[in-house]
Amino acid sequence: MNTTVKQAVVLTSGGLDSTTCLAIARDQGYRCHTLAFDYGQKHKAELDAGIRISRALGAGDHKIIRIDLASIGGSALTDPKIAVPDHPTRGIPVTYVPARNTVFLSLALGWAEVLGACDIFIGVNAVDYSGYPDCRPAFIEAFQDLANLATKAGVEGERFRIHAPLLHLSKADIIRTGVRLGLDYGMTVSCYSADEEGRACGVCDACRLRREGFREAEIPDPTRYRPGSPFA
Repeated sequence: MNTTVKQAVVLTSGGLDSTTCLAIARDQGYRCHTLAFDYGQKHKAELDAGIRISRALGAGDHKIIRIDLASIGGSALTDPKIAVPDHPTRGIPVTYVPARNTVFLSLALGWAEVLGACDIFIGVNAVDYSGYPDCRPAFIEAFQDLANLATKAGVEGERFRIHAPLLHLSKADIIRTGVRLGLDYGMTVSCYSADEEGRACGVCDACRLRREGFREAEIPDPTRYRPGSPFA
């Protein structure tokens, strides 16, 4: 592997967390290659946001991979028959996409091996994480072990590292970190029901966590809300 340049693959959804993760990786001196997925999600505006963010933050390459997770359904983010909740729910919410982070990290691992990069960044969070099981520390640790067992590079002595720098931060702390690094969060799209222009609904779980984060951080919320939203 090429060790002369510190390179990383950064999963970039176009949302607040992944954008902060990209800014952190860049601040740590990595040449970042960003990876997004068109996986059948209803909120496609995040893909356009990911392109803009990657350009603005100077990513070396930006790749969008198509995966048809909608064909297996099981999530309000991919199945038109399941509505995105407009209020908090108990347990693992219907916005959980089965195996999503496992699939995403697997493809990021493949691209990292091709690029000669040993580092992969993902913006998962175990504090304000909506109850998703693939956002926990145990999952990240297990996938890192898998990465070093299941790759040619790992067998030949390289060591892959899965970085989750937001894992133990509150949403307010994530926002403070991004602001310190000069991020414009107005570029990001977090809403599960964003319209084609990327405007937020203001009522889904992602919107609620985002708005509470800005309030707790005492930083003005730059989110664009669509007409009819309670915050428009």
